[in-house]
Amino acid sequence: MGKRNLYLKTTPVEEAKALYLDALKKIWEPEYETIPVIEACRRVTRHAVYAKNSSPLYNASAMDGIAVISARTGGACETKPVRLQEGEDYVVVDTGDPVHHPYDAVIMAEDLLETDREDQVDIIASAAAWQHVRPVGEDIVAGEMILPSCHRIRPIDVGVLLSAGILEIEVVKQPKVTIFPTGTEIIEPGDAITEGSIIESNTRMFEQMVLEQGGLAERRPILEDDCEKIRDEVKKAVAVSDMVLINAGSSAGRDDYTVHVLRELGEVLIHGVAIKPGKPVILAVVDKKPVIGLPGYPVSAYIAFENFVAPVLAMMGQLPVRVDYEVEAVISRRLVSSLKRMYYNIPRKFYKNHMEVNEMLVSATEMLQKAKAGHYAVGQFNINNLEWTKAILLTAQENNSPVILGVSEGAGKYMGGYDVVVGMVNGLIKDQNITVPVALHLDHGSYEHCYKCIEAGFSSVMFDGSHYPIEENVAKTKELVAAAHDKGISIEAEVGSIGGEEDGVVGMGECADPKECKEIADLGIDFLAAGIGNIHGKYPENWQGLSFETLDAIQQLTGEMPLVLHGGTGIPADMIKKAITLGVAKINVNTECQLAFAAATRKYVEEGKDQQGKGFDPRKLLAPGFEAIKQTVKEKMELFGSVGKA
Repeated sequence: MGKRNLYLKTTPVEEAKALYLDALKKIWEPEYETIPVIEACRRVTRHAVYAKNSSPLYNASAMDGIAVISARTGGACETKPVRLQEGEDYVVVDTGDPVHHPYDAVIMAEDLLETDREDQVDIIASAAAWQHVRPVGEDIVAGEMILPSCHRIRPIDVGVLLSAGILEIEVVKQPKVTIFPTGTEIIEPGDAITEGSIIESNTRMFEQMVLEQGGLAERRPILEDDCEKIRDEVKKAVAVSDMVLINAGSSAGRDDYTVHVLRELGEVLIHGVAIKPGKPVILAVVDKKPVIGLPGYPVSAYIAFENFVAPVLAMMGQLPVRVDYEVEAVISRRLVSSLKRMYYNIPRKFYKNHMEVNEMLVSATEMLQKAKAGHYAVGQFNINNLEWTKAILLTAQENNSPVILGVSEGAGKYMGGYDVVVGMVNGLIKDQNITVPVALHLDHGSYEHCYKCIEAGFSSVMFDGSHYPIEENVAKTKELVAAAHDKGISIEAEVGSIGGEEDGVVGMGECADPKECKEIADLGIDFLAAGIGNIHGKYPENWQGLSFETLDAIQQLTGEMPLVLHGGTGIPADMIKKAITLGVAKINVNTECQLAFAAATRKYVEEGKDQQGKGFDPRKLLAPGFEAIKQTVKEKMELFGSVGKA
């Protein structure tokens, strides 16, 4: 046994991994068990799971207040309040109370005005149908799939399962992994240290990595370098385990016995892989069980586990293999490698375009899906400089509202380029302690600029292909959907030109074809802008209004797809609310902020305040416009219903 285990051949990493997994798939049979849902967190589903109950089970009030008949609230305003009679026009409700016919909306208690009678209230704003009402099945519909097969159950999934009436669930049985530390020189943490001693820590790391991969780990006591003892212990462990890991003893040392033991007990498929560090890996099969020898050097041990143990555990636990993301980075020193091996180097920080990579911005997909389900809309407020951006972000934070920052191609150019915009927005989010969800979105982007924004770090893009023939719009949109989703970025598309002009894109305010909308929606976009008679900029006096018939037809064909209303400036509040009930979950506002900023700045100058003291200081000169933007954004968030929804 004293002969060294010299490597006659090292196998490329991917080739070794594929060979080993193919061999195991031929002999491995997964096992399943049924367990209580309350014990199922981090377990993996065997089959898709379908809801037994809807949630909520009835139309429920989402607020404390009064349930009303929305038709009787029309015309209410501050100058002309509408008085409601209890029992006829409303009933008092608390959050979670049933809302029965004929009542179809809820007005929050804080929006009610008291009268001299306890059974009457005044209101100064109309209520839209289903306002603040959670309809039956808003969260879960009986019979719908709530978890797919091979899904790792999260804490939130446990709550969903219980709400859906699921008490037990069939899951993949967790693979049991026995782990052996080996080596006469190895000591346990806390033992007396002498010259030549090495504190054993690798197998404790393996324990946690096995648990992270969904397995059950049992770490055995240290085995000294004795071939017979190692063989006997491994043989016993194979009989009661699904996998065995042997740490150290896999290299070419005189006392490295692992490969000899495994050849005696079973079949060694691979000994030595073309990777550095991590070369002395042993991939074996004993009694139809995977047994893997891992090197003793800590970094080698970790890299070998990630490359070979983790994929095997994923196969046994029916989990997808984790895919690491890639970033472009600037190296600070020369790296030298051989053509024969894969080399690993551990960076201290990741940088992209000289900025540290972060995840401050979010895709707009989740916030808009929540908005549609909750019958409110998220505002997209276009930014034009730092004051605009800071005002919108602070207002969103103060009102606990999700927000989308829109950037047109022209505004992006004006602010210095898309990289500048991303840096400015991320810097403000960090330094102003913004914690609400923020998406940075390219507004009315061309094909080329969508790619530029994806690379710059935007979290969302819009491709405006409405001016192309539908066939070309479909082709370009399909390509951009794949590019955006590959980076985890949400994408909006448009059908039917929006009226007015947006950075040179001119539309006459046409109504989209609902069938074309469905064709674009089916490409996998995340939300859809459809022309329904809306326009950018100020609305003319002869404007005919929004086509709710078109909007309703589009919603019927596109299902749960969040819809987008461009040109939010100047649309009457009642039309905004009705559009939200018909599936609009994102409303774009730009001109109204510009008008408010201009009016406040003009007033400051016309009053001569720029001539008083240091009134010419840009920070003072722009302050009234800054506050005007904040007020405008706040009013829109309240109108859209996004306040408190972050």
